[in-house]
Amino acid sequence: MRLGYGLSLEQTQKLIMTPELRQAITILQLSALELSTYVEEQLLENPLLETQEESPDTKEEAEPPVERESSLEEKWEVDWQDYFHDQDENSVRQERVVLDEKQRMDPFIAAAPTLLEHLMEQLHVQKVTDSSLHVAEYIVGNLNDKGYLMLSLEEIARETNVSLETAEKALVFVQSLDPLGVGARNLEECLRLQLPLLPDYPSELSEFLKYLEDLAAGRLQRIAHALKIPLNRVQELADLVRKLDPKPGLRFSGPGDVRYVVPDVVIEEIEGEFIILVNDITVPRLGINKAYRDALSHDEGTDTRKFVEQKLNAAAWLIRSIEQRRLTLYKVADAIVRWQTEFLRHGPRHLKPLTLRDIAEEIGVHESTVSRATSHKYVQTPKGIYEFKFFFANSIGRGHNNDSSVTTESIKLALRDIIASENLKSPYSDQKLADLLKTKNMEISRRTVAKYRDELGIAAASVRKRY
Repeated sequence: MRLGYGLSLEQTQKLIMTPELRQAITILQLSALELSTYVEEQLLENPLLETQEESPDTKEEAEPPVERESSLEEKWEVDWQDYFHDQDENSVRQERVVLDEKQRMDPFIAAAPTLLEHLMEQLHVQKVTDSSLHVAEYIVGNLNDKGYLMLSLEEIARETNVSLETAEKALVFVQSLDPLGVGARNLEECLRLQLPLLPDYPSELSEFLKYLEDLAAGRLQRIAHALKIPLNRVQELADLVRKLDPKPGLRFSGPGDVRYVVPDVVIEEIEGEFIILVNDITVPRLGINKAYRDALSHDEGTDTRKFVEQKLNAAAWLIRSIEQRRLTLYKVADAIVRWQTEFLRHGPRHLKPLTLRDIAEEIGVHESTVSRATSHKYVQTPKGIYEFKFFFANSIGRGHNNDSSVTTESIKLALRDIIASENLKSPYSDQKLADLLKTKNMEISRRTVAKYRDELGIAAASVRKRY
């Protein structure tokens, strides 16, 4: 083998992730609220950017500057005609829609406060001594997400430098706060704290809570024998226990959870036609600051002109990326409306199987673009507010005419209906449920039935049975 040096030419293609492309991808993935924050940050960083009020008087002032500076465009990196007069974008560009007060409020869904915030607020309006308040705050700060206390009284007393009696009084005080059940050290104590929520609860219910393990295992006969009560009475007590919350802390949001959801797209049906609105009313309209235009007439090569051109290019990319995001969201929503028209009119039972690839092929973009455009975004429909990913329903089993047109959501709804109509003295087993679904052209396995039943929060047949 001979080794040597040589010179050759080779042509290759590479995708270079420029800062501008990276910014466009970032903007595409942002939700409406995140985009508002991002734009505010860019307004602080780029002096050429300014907000514009959308009105008949100001709208005309936003466009002409592009034409007046047309003689300088050839020397800029950005083609303004491409950014602001693209025919494809103009064909779907939407005017800012003024919603009435009711419509403005509907899209906002407020989440619950955190458990810590909820309990601290109650502590600070109660009449307690400073020492007890200090211990109570320590206890509240050491509750887990479910609302349970993971420390012993001895540890609390030692860490807060108080007596065991003071620590116990502080715990009793915390356990009296809303929601009842917080501060418990185990499941039995949690449920016992909630007994006052049951009006006129039977006396044997307190003793019944000692047999939670037997109840979970379905050993109702053993409980009946131990308490010397009939089997149907055991079931009545079990039904009462199920009205209590075993994890009272989970009804509150976590520290990092989003508190409000704002739909990025609104779909309304007006006179039988679906209208799509990209909801960007929280995002400021951007324009170019006129005060910096004089700098472009200076001699080429000056530091001032270079600075202005650099910031102008950055501003143009930002404005274009925001417009491109709006266009992509509109196209995706428009395609979803065509695919899921039956759902929009009749509800979740009529949701059709749909994939990212289906939408990508229809609007002529890559599958990853659809994924980014719909990630963590919500759409308001006549049937409620849903995440975009809800519409990308998986196909499973067989539908009518043996085609794969049955979605997971429709199977779950059918499963819920079947169980709701069963005879409680002889509830359907998972295999029987699978057989009944098959008669509805929904062919899935017994294990899949059990999985969907668990996801719906429906107990097994042995627990549903009534004597």
